[in-house]
Amino acid sequence: MQSRLILTLLAAGGIAYACGPRQSESEAASAPAVPTRLPANAPALATTLELSVGEGVDLRLHVTNTSGKKIEMTFPTGLTHDFYIIDANGREVWRWSEGRMFTQGVQKKLVDGGATLSFANRWIGPLATGTYTAVGVLLSSSHPTEQRVEFSRE
Repeated sequence: MQSRLILTLLAAGGIAYACGPRQSESEAASAPAVPTRLPANAPALATTLELSVGEGVDLRLHVTNTSGKKIEMTFPTGLTHDFYIIDANGREVWRWSEGRMFTQGVQKKLVDGGATLSFANRWIGPLATGTYTAVGVLLSSSHPTEQRVEFSRE
């Protein structure tokens, strides 16, 4: 009798734990990336963010390995980079990864010395007159980097 009660309580506890609150995918995707501290001898990366504003906003993030050695970049998921735009009040008005799904497998990319990784995306959306900041982020856990460019919409 007592063993049935214990088994029932254990089963109920397991179900309660499995059904407990979780962070939604959109909350996880919109959480800011936490940069990791790199060792002083880490290979140097040069990062540039180019953008052009017209009908939409075209964003191009370039990450160049400026060392003479190959480096291995580790990405914890299929989300290797992201772009977002914030307004003058610091509110996010657009994020490229919002609503997208990415693999949950770790990825590694070898980048030769002098080679450049480039990522490009376009946002076509309502953009009122004002000042904005475009942000391009490389989401490598081994070599995280971010670049910001301010622009105006007239």
